[in-house]
Amino acid sequence: MCGRYALSATPQEVRALFDHVDTPEFPPRYNIAPTQPIATVRLSGNARRFALVRWGLVPGWVKDPASFSLLINARAETAAEKPSFRAAMRHRRCLVPASGFYEWHRPQGGAKQPYWIRPRDGRLVAFAGLWEEWCDPDGGEIETGAILTVPANRTIGAIHHRMPAVIAPQDFDAWLDVRSTPLAEACSLLTSPAEDLFEAVPVSTRVNSARIDDEELTRPVAPEADSEAAPEAQPQAKAGTSPAPKPRKAASGAISKADDDQLDLF
Repeated sequence: MCGRYALSATPQEVRALFDHVDTPEFPPRYNIAPTQPIATVRLSGNARRFALVRWGLVPGWVKDPASFSLLINARAETAAEKPSFRAAMRHRRCLVPASGFYEWHRPQGGAKQPYWIRPRDGRLVAFAGLWEEWCDPDGGEIETGAILTVPANRTIGAIHHRMPAVIAPQDFDAWLDVRSTPLAEACSLLTSPAEDLFEAVPVSTRVNSARIDDEELTRPVAPEADSEAAPEAQPQAKAGTSPAPKPRKAASGAISKADDDQLDLF
């Protein structure tokens, strides 16, 4: 499961890699949580466009988002088949710029330890994402998104059994082009990242609180040496404190309490 991540790169660095035509301004974020706005890049016509969406996908067919589970992740293995994700897999694929992500591991008999999982070369990566547009009966609209996950590689598997799917720059066009890229080809891009792409470092339990968002969250610490924050490590989807602008009817919901993607239920 990917329940927290960071995007600390500048808008210029993001644009240089993703080559979108927009010129947005946004601050560095070190603790992006579900229900908060996330940056995405999608294809519109022949141009790549930057767009903010709310993290927690709401399919267009949902009647009442308030009673629908918040889908922050989707299993790459089943997304093309599941009712909640299959339309987006065919028609609304996107990239999610990221500087890294967090995951939690609990040793036997120990407390949950958060890890900052970052590219070894310090560069940006692109998570595979999906987006949807939900419209309420009164005409309000909200765009939402989810991150696709794959089985963890051996490097990350010691911490958690799932991790975000990463799209390589040379595959950006194929992933984004929903008109020309066959679905099977798009799905073939969703594989576990190379063993040497990421490294994991233990970080402070301060990251457990979505209210805290500063660069110190990514600083390495001695495992279990920090006790500043409460020991609740696996974040819940309602932890976000800065929701995206809402339509007339808010799109919200409760995340599954299972320590996994909320996938095979839909």
